[in-house]
Amino acid sequence: MSPSSISSIWSALQTSPLLWLTITLVVYIISVKLYQRLRQNPLVLPVFTSVCVIVSLLLITKTDYETYFSGVQLLHFLVGPATVGLAIPLYHQLPKLVALWRPLSISLIIGALTGLLSSALLTVSLGASPELIISLLPKSTTMPIAMAISEHFGGNPSLTAVSVALTGIIGSVIALPVFYLLRIDEPAARGVAMGVSAHAIGTARLIQVDEGMGAFSALAMSVTGVLTALFMPFIVQALAALQWF
Repeated sequence: MSPSSISSIWSALQTSPLLWLTITLVVYIISVKLYQRLRQNPLVLPVFTSVCVIVSLLLITKTDYETYFSGVQLLHFLVGPATVGLAIPLYHQLPKLVALWRPLSISLIIGALTGLLSSALLTVSLGASPELIISLLPKSTTMPIAMAISEHFGGNPSLTAVSVALTGIIGSVIALPVFYLLRIDEPAARGVAMGVSAHAIGTARLIQVDEGMGAFSALAMSVTGVLTALFMPFIVQALAALQWF
């Protein structure tokens, strides 16, 4: 078979919606097997490993993100139902949630504001463009909400998706060691901290450790998403009023 024929076949396969969907699923399954084999080492989180492999494949094959995204739109759609599904462990912890509603409310408001303000101060101090600042502001929010907010205010949803994924991966890797270092043993505190800072990826990680912590993380992730959507207009207006972009 001639090189030109191989190139033609690859060009046809590359634009097929099933190609990248299949590759993504296969890579993720292998990553999960590796994660289990290494006794759930946080350095080989399935999401992190899968992202590294997929990005490498895209670079090697010179496939642009738009082509890849068109093939995995089904997975993007399923992020929403998967997030809603986290309400199940949350329901099991309902009595404890009701008892702790005051400290939880204060913590979640502060956490959402901290996520927005820290991102704003960091990007502005580094001289980022307005589009980049807006794209990175909702980095601590679960991806469907973050991408919608970013697009609404003129950000780049693709860049937002990358920042959200990196935030979740980094949070999932360092959270448990930080909890042990600071001697944070309360499941509710661990769950809220993870949900606010590492959203769905961190929540999935905690559910594997303890369902109670996962429930609080799911609550924190969901409420942080709503609060971020509410606070975002004020943050953007404040940055514009200060002429920071």
